[in-house]
Amino acid sequence: MVKIGFICEGKTEKNIIESDSFQEWLRLNSFDCSLPVIDAKGNGNLLPHKIEALRQELLDRGVHKIIILTDLDVDSCITSTRQRITERADQLIIVAVKQIEAWFLSDTQTLQNLFSDPAFVFNLPEEEMSPFATLQQLFLAKTNRGVGSKSILVSRMLNYGFSIEQAAQHPNCPSARYFLTKLQTLASAN
Repeated sequence: MVKIGFICEGKTEKNIIESDSFQEWLRLNSFDCSLPVIDAKGNGNLLPHKIEALRQELLDRGVHKIIILTDLDVDSCITSTRQRITERADQLIIVAVKQIEAWFLSDTQTLQNLFSDPAFVFNLPEEEMSPFATLQQLFLAKTNRGVGSKSILVSRMLNYGFSIEQAAQHPNCPSARYFLTKLQTLASAN
């Protein structure tokens, strides 16, 4: 078992990583995840001089590898996001394209269940500039119920079965697939 710890940009990422389904995926892939996941409370706190205390907390818990999960947001490319955070030998930086909510748009099975629409597919989830706003509009149109906040959205998605594995199966969600692949590679290297 590889002991890992997560630092996430915000509450949405934290809730996804701490979800029962993802914790089970980690166990099945030979990971021991140190809980609770650390919420950096915004990508501005993922700068080298601000992240050190968060990293030290995980190292003090005995983790072997630190996984940082953040959004691309307004950065021009994934490389610039990684450089902003600063790569280190004991950590892995995963960048969700645009925003993590694009992974929700990629989980076709969960959205079909939520919307009671077996034909629903969102074709280009990682091209959405604001996937949360898109999801708000979809929920209102498909269920006549809004999703007022990101915390309500993540709770509803997790309650209806959202999983990163399902998002990674979407042909146009390479960042979710990359995330799982990098973790599997990490597990097989140990």
